[in-house]
Parts: sequence; C-alpha cells; structure tokens
Amino acid sequence: MSSAFAELGVCDEIVQGLYKIGWALPTDIQAEAVPLILGGGDVLMAAETGSGKTGAFCLPVIQIVNETKQESGKPQIKRSKPAGSVSCKLSMEERSDIVAVSPDGLQMQCRDFRLWGGCRSTWATKENAVAFYEVTCTDEGLSRFGFGTITCDLNLGTCPEGFGFGGTGKKSNRRQFDSYGEPFGQGDIIGCLIDRQRNEIKYFKNGRDLGVAFQIPNSMNKEPLYAICCLKNAEVAVNYDGPFKHPPGGNFTAYGKMDASVRFAAGAGPSVKTGNTKGLPMAIILEPSRELAQQTEQCIEDFSQYLPSPSVNSVCLVGGGDSRYQKQIVEEGVDIVVGTPGRLEDFINSGVLKLDNVRFLIVDECDALLAQNQQRLIENIHRKCPHISPEGRRLQMVVCSATLHNFNVKKLAQKLMSFPTWVDLKGEDSVPDTVHHCVALVDPTEDRSWFDLYRNKKGIITDRVHQSDQVSNAGQNCSDESVSEGIKKLKGEYVVRIIKAHKMEKAIIFCRTKLDCDNLERLFINNYGGGPYSKGNSDFSCVCLHSDRKPNERKANLERFKRDEVRFLICTDVAARGIDVKGVPYVINVTMPDDKANYLHRGIGRTRGNGCFNTNDIKHGGCTIWYNEMALLGEVEDHLKDTIEHIDPKTMLVPVNEFDGKVVYGRKNIEGSNNILTGHYRELLPTLNELKRLEKSAQGSFIELCTRGTNIFA
Repeated sequence: MSSAFAELGVCDEIVQGLYKIGWALPTDIQAEAVPLILGGGDVLMAAETGSGKTGAFCLPVIQIVNETKQESGKPQIKRSKPAGSVSCKLSMEERSDIVAVSPDGLQMQCRDFRLWGGCRSTWATKENAVAFYEVTCTDEGLSRFGFGTITCDLNLGTCPEGFGFGGTGKKSNRRQFDSYGEPFGQGDIIGCLIDRQRNEIKYFKNGRDLGVAFQIPNSMNKEPLYAICCLKNAEVAVNYDGPFKHPPGGNFTAYGKMDASVRFAAGAGPSVKTGNTKGLPMAIILEPSRELAQQTEQCIEDFSQYLPSPSVNSVCLVGGGDSRYQKQIVEEGVDIVVGTPGRLEDFINSGVLKLDNVRFLIVDECDALLAQNQQRLIENIHRKCPHISPEGRRLQMVVCSATLHNFNVKKLAQKLMSFPTWVDLKGEDSVPDTVHHCVALVDPTEDRSWFDLYRNKKGIITDRVHQSDQVSNAGQNCSDESVSEGIKKLKGEYVVRIIKAHKMEKAIIFCRTKLDCDNLERLFINNYGGGPYSKGNSDFSCVCLHSDRKPNERKANLERFKRDEVRFLICTDVAARGIDVKGVPYVINVTMPDDKANYLHRGIGRTRGNGCFNTNDIKHGGCTIWYNEMALLGEVEDHLKDTIEHIDPKTMLVPVNEFDGKVVYGRKNIEGSNNILTGHYRELLPTLNELKRLEKSAQGSFIELCTRGTNIFA
C-alpha cells in the first residue's frame, strides 16, 4: 500500500492501520519528525496541541520495535573482530557538533575560532584502574585533555564532573583555572594518567612528570570516567593502545588495553546488558496525565493492528488503574510501556519494570513534567536504560514540549540527549494566526451586582475563603477581601454572559483550581439545567475534568465532550494538557494562568483542598494567595507582542470588522465595501494602480513580441 506516510519510510502494515482510522496525510510535525526518528537520531519537537505529535513519535517507535522483534527471530551471524582493530577510539557520537573525528577514531579536529569542541573516548575507567594515554598536538591552537563522566560538559573542566589540563598551563575544574605544569602547543606530546587506586589524575609533557593535578572526589569513586579531549581551532592525534612515545613508568595499563572488568562502552550507563531480555520493554513513554497516557496507548493499538506476528504489545501504567492487573501484563512481557510518573516510578523501584532492554525513551509534554518536579525521575529512568545495546544501537531519546525554548527543557536536553535535531513548528513566541484574543475586565467596585448575589446566596458558590471576613459593597472603598469575593461572584456571571452573547455551542473552560471547576459545574447544573446528559434541554450542558475525579469518570466525560454530547468541558490545566479534541471554536480562561508561556499552552494548575477557610497568605500559615491578574495580563501581552483587546463586560460583544487581520468571526461584512477601504489601503491605492499599469504594459509587450514571431527566448 502506497501513501504519503510510506514516503516517510512508514511500513505498509502501519499504513494500513492509518488508513483504517482515516489518516491519509501526515501532519507537518509527522512529516518532519518521523524520518528523523526512523533514522536513529534524538529529536526535540514542539507543535500545537492537536498537531499529531503523538503519531510523530509513536509511528517510528512501533515500526522499529516490530522490526527488532522480527530480526530477533532470525539466526544471527557472528562476525569476528578484524585483526589489528583499535579497541578504544574517539567517539563519533559523544562529541560536539563542531568537532570532526577521523574514520579510525584516532584523530580529532576543531576549526572554530570562538568555541571549544570536545569528544569522549568510547571506553571509560572504573574503580581500581590505573590507565594512561597520550595526545600529540599536530597543529596550532588551544587544547585541553583529561577525564570526565558521561554527563560532564564537553568543554572540559567547566563543570564539577570534568578535569582538564590546557595548553595555557592551567588545570581546570568547575570553571576554576589554576596554574599547573607549563604551557604546551604544536609538536608537544601530553601524557594523561588516571590512578583510581589513589584517586589521582596527573599529566606529563614530553615525558616530564608534572605532578598530581587533581584528587578525584570520593563521591565519584563509582563513576565511570572517560578520556576527553577538548579543542579550539586545533588538531590532535590520540594514542590509547601504545606503544607510547613517553611511557610514565611504574604500574599502569594502556587506556585501550584495560581489562574488560574495569572498562565501559561509551554511553553505556550502568552496564551493557547482554542477558536474556525477551519480554522486556523496548520503549518507555512518559506522560504527565492519565488522559494523555491513555490516548497514546490507544494510538499504539490503532497503528499496530495490522503488523505481522510477533505483534507489538503495550501497557498503560497510570494511577487509579488496577495495579495487580498492570503488573501481570508487564510480567507476561510488553514491548512499549506508556505511563504517568507515580505509577512508573513505583514499578521501576519495586523491580517489576526492568529497563535492561529499552531502546527508546520518550518524554512527552516535557515542560509539564518538569513543572511537576519530575526531572529527577526522568534522569533516573535515563540512567537505568542501557545507553548502547549489545548490538551497538544507541538509546534514542525523543522530547516533546509546548515550547523548546523553555530554559529547563533546554537544560535537560543538553544533559541527556545526543546532538538532538530540533523540530520546532511553534517558535519561541508563536501565536496561531486563527486565534483572536480578547479580555473582559472584572471590576466589583464598578459592577456592584455581585453584592446582591452574595447577600441573597445566589449565583456561583465561591471557594468560601472569605466567609469569616467582613464583606461589604462600598465601591472604591471596598476592602481587599470584598473585592476578592466580588471578583469570584462576577466571574461566574460573566462566563454565563459570554456564552449567551456568542451562542457558544462548544468550548473548553479553564479554571485555576479543582474547586473552581466544581463550583462552575454546579452553577451550570443548578441554575441552567446543565450536566453531562442534558444537551437536548440546556445550552449549558457540561462535564468536568480534574485530578480528583475518578479515572473512569474522567475518561467518560472526555469522550462525551469529544462526541459533542455536551457543549462545555470545564477543567484545570493539568487535566486538559494535550487532550485530543478537534474543532473547538472557543477557549474561556476564567482566571489568567500564572505563567505567560502557558497562556497559549496551559501548564500545571495549582490545587487547593476543600474546607480551608484561613484567609491568611500561605506564607503565614493560610491557604490562599493574592493573585494579580492585571500583572499577568501584561506579561501575556509582552509574550504575544500585542495588546489584547478589551470588550465590554455588559455585552461581551467582539467587534466584527475591527480585528487585526488574523481572523474574522462569523460572516464578513461585505456590505458597504467602500467603508472598509480605509487606512493603509487608501494610502497604498496610487502605488497599486501604478503597479497595475506597469504589469499591463509588460504583458502587452510580451504578447506583441509573440505575435510578431520574435524569438524572445534566443
């Protein structure tokens, strides 16, 4: 079967599954990312929700997992190691992108005048090793040699885990450059000795012992340490195996001839697994929420339904599910594990989920996971995965994020990923062209209708944190507590008002807390006959989605909204991130998100439990915060590089013809077209007429020449 997906390298069996679920053409993110992942590289990608990024990583992962299972059933041909081959080399993978390495892995070059480029060896020392290698400076420029961990900065000596000696005669660690030995340059041979019995690193210049440069910290006793070279506009040749021009004397081993018990393959993590890995997962997909994890597993099932035997098996590990059943599935053998942080961590720590055979680590909605403080878990999973398989295949990592320009996402990628390719379809400040933004300001000192609602116990039920406060309607002299309560009462009314004004048939409504969601849902049900089964009788039919709702209820509510059985999905940020719902014309933010970047892609919402009536600030033992939405609005406008239009809260109407050119809701006003031709159009009209005249003249000349039979193409 041939299709546009097949052009990306997707196999026919998966294409058949895509055809059945109605996927005819790849989305932009899929067209970019699928070939990159199939090609074996690490990928960082960002795109809007609903852009198809789940398929972008699921399709290639499923295909490679299936192909790996097919190959594992075939007889393997053992290939002997070529005579005289070099065991330890400069790594082609663990190097800066400005560094070139020779095919034999023994020469390294960096021609950048401004930046340092580094490269690790393919082997590392373990405890008790005493190993030596030499580097010859074959050209002018700056260089630095030494040792570091698999995660240390390749600009050697600039982080706690790297130790270097440079051509300026300085030794460095943690960006602290101290005088040591003497300078060196073109033609010099530098010997590097690591003694892990004494925890010492020392250097030699042309055979002269320069003394101990570093004492390796006790905290790094168990860490594999790699030989690292770092250059700026320089070229070197390394010798790991010997014989050496200037051997150091004493008891040592050539770096490339260390015993197998004390060396590691580059990037091998804790070990290179060679035992029985049958039935162990080949891919881990980490998701921030149950809904997103369940959607991803459903995609895997849809895509893989026509794959040949042995089929690809998956499991979804999320809280709220039957852990005993999930454990049984894992123990029976799975290929792909999709899960949320809590349940994944439980299964890994208990030993139920083993990572010895993992080939793919997918971190979906990475910015959301980092906002949940899950960086430690991501790093722990990465550390436990074999970074290079026994067959020589490198661990592939795919990171998806609302924005790749999030500082923490960049930092994580730099630490864990290997030269990732960026697929950024959003950009740092991207705003969809089809979205128009407007804001209705809530001012209880001007709109005093809230006080009657408060006094008569009508309208929306608020969070009640002010029920013990003295609330009054004193206009501009209202207390802060009164203003706070008034804003909450008016917001409920304004949500109803804007739904009516625009005759909204479908919208996602974001609230800041779970309690806010419950209260708005209660308002819709009690005052307007809403609820999950009332669409035929109410314009306010709704369902609620947040983490306190039971998993089955959340799943059922989301499905009702997808099937248009209800008009409104009321949710917190955490519940709604990444949900796959198409064709939603409106989004209502009841409260501004507290991160400007999350305005476009809502982040992790705060939660506050019921029954807390202490109006003190959380810093003083209470359970409330003062929320400055006007300041947040200003930050969002800075982020959008635009001013958000204010609408009248009495009418909630958005002017039809006054938009900024991005979108026009409803039918465009084509009557009275002369009234529309104002501003820049009239200013440009003379120029446009002149261009029209010149174009007509040029076309006329062309036709005339052709009519005369002139060969104008000669």
